[in-house]
Amino acid sequence: MAQLLPDRLIVGLGNPGAAYAFTRHSIGFMVVDALSVHGRIVLGTMRNGAVFGIGAICGRGVALVKPMTYMNRSGAPAGLLLTQWGLTCREMIVIHDDMDLAFGRIKIKTKGGDGGHRGIRSLVDACGDDRFYRIRVGIGRSASDVDAVDHVLGGFDERETAALGGIIDTVRDAAIAVLCEGADVAMNRYNRRSSDNS
Repeated sequence: MAQLLPDRLIVGLGNPGAAYAFTRHSIGFMVVDALSVHGRIVLGTMRNGAVFGIGAICGRGVALVKPMTYMNRSGAPAGLLLTQWGLTCREMIVIHDDMDLAFGRIKIKTKGGDGGHRGIRSLVDACGDDRFYRIRVGIGRSASDVDAVDHVLGGFDERETAALGGIIDTVRDAAIAVLCEGADVAMNRYNRRSSDNS
């Protein structure tokens, strides 16, 4: 049986290690873990600075990827894997936290700047192209007396923790919609729903 090769990458951004596992900045990792369970794709291979697994979702070959080089250097591992499989950045879906969106809000984009997010900046630099799909997951702004770095590297509060499972499931479904139905369908479904609930 021929080895399945991916024609899409789904990259979740986060920071490795137990200390960062349940922080706001690692919500992309959490969604990739949920996709792994959904698609029965084992995240068991370490290569080029990333943990990944290859499988099929809706009949499409997909690689689920978690860069292990810390957020600000996420681009290099993703770029190396794209090159390995002969893919371009336009065949990549990136899931990441976003302080400019209210907690739990989702916004899907097909291209754009980095918005001050250093993980996205690293990916744009590695690709030389900003035309990749992004699923932005709102984590909200910190209180005025909390530093932004402390906010993104901090854990979820009690209210957020109670809602987190449902949010991760929704983002997982949004990623599957982008993969299987296309970005326009996914944006119409999830961007509007997210805005209505914000």
